[in-house]
Amino acid sequence: MNQYLTRIYQALFGLVWRNYPLARPQEISGKDAFYRLPYLLIQAGKHNPLIVTGKRIATGDEFATISQDISHYVLFDQVESDPSIATALKIAKAYTDNNCDSIVAIGGGSYMDAAKAAAAHIANPKKSLYRMNGILKVRKKTPYFIAVPTTAGTGSEATITSVVINEKNQRKVTINDPVLVPDVAILDPSLTLSLPASLTAQTGMDALTHAVEAFLNKPYLTADTTQLCLDAVRDIVQNLPKAYKDPLDLDARSAMLNASCTAGKAFTVACVGYVHGLAHAIGARYHMPHGLTIAILLPTILERYGKAVEQPLAELARYAGIAEGSDSICCQAFIALIRQMNKAMGIPEGIEALKEEDFKQLASYCYQEVVPLYPVPVIFSEKELVEILRNVKEMGVS
Repeated sequence: MNQYLTRIYQALFGLVWRNYPLARPQEISGKDAFYRLPYLLIQAGKHNPLIVTGKRIATGDEFATISQDISHYVLFDQVESDPSIATALKIAKAYTDNNCDSIVAIGGGSYMDAAKAAAAHIANPKKSLYRMNGILKVRKKTPYFIAVPTTAGTGSEATITSVVINEKNQRKVTINDPVLVPDVAILDPSLTLSLPASLTAQTGMDALTHAVEAFLNKPYLTADTTQLCLDAVRDIVQNLPKAYKDPLDLDARSAMLNASCTAGKAFTVACVGYVHGLAHAIGARYHMPHGLTIAILLPTILERYGKAVEQPLAELARYAGIAEGSDSICCQAFIALIRQMNKAMGIPEGIEALKEEDFKQLASYCYQEVVPLYPVPVIFSEKELVEILRNVKEMGVS
């Protein structure tokens, strides 16, 4: 699709999407909010939840406490770091085989994404999960769903999105459908206190990227979404360094968890862009941590956008208290701050592991994800995406 037709598509889609009735989860937030989980299930009339989480959570004191107040549940704790469709299908099978009536996902983005993909299959079992890539492919009511994030990054507890790997071709599948928005999001900062510094950094930069990329996608922005982006960026640049330096700073952890959810609500409407498109392609091929890949790519791609993003990035910079002055000065200051934050948190400038022979395929996969759905400020060709990949590799070598 040429650029002219792509922009027409985005303009027309934006007219519909900005007014599409998207649900938002009920948010239960604050220290010890996690312990309200059994009550929320009872309140919803659910008595046999499938709980999707990791072994660390399942053997922890917090889970032991809440499980005493859940009369019956089924536990699934076999989710890999890059969840596959095959895993999502196993979760769905566990749900149906045990006559479960709800899903509770506790953990980082991998657990929530796998559980949401499973919910998509449970809702629409006659449609192959391998064919749900794209938007509005589920369109049937999913099981009652409670999301409990233990990282402040993906925002999956508030989004229409599930990202899983098609293990047959090692490509990431992005399932986007309003029915995937969880019913409840429990935002308990206590659950993030044990997060290692590296994961705090990487997931935090993922949340920042959600808000930044959404803010750049003007055709899909609403007044509400614009404010969500502004607030999320401000709160993340002010609190991520604090959470990184002092893991027990509960106020910073709480601010990050809420900002991540805010950014999730924003990009659910306005979408993401090339940072995520390339990160999905790279992550599926090299199994790099998503947040790490995102953090590395963000400043490079923002610079590549050039003049097209000066005004919006300057607006973000001013709102977050990063800089004042001309659009050019504020834009440069915003990108410079991202690089400074990355460096301070031990995130490298590039990705040395990238292989030249993979560039064309990675660029193709990225282009197919981004165009025509994401209304990015500049539409890059596959050739330009190859140049970006080459630049990112060279920065990793130097």
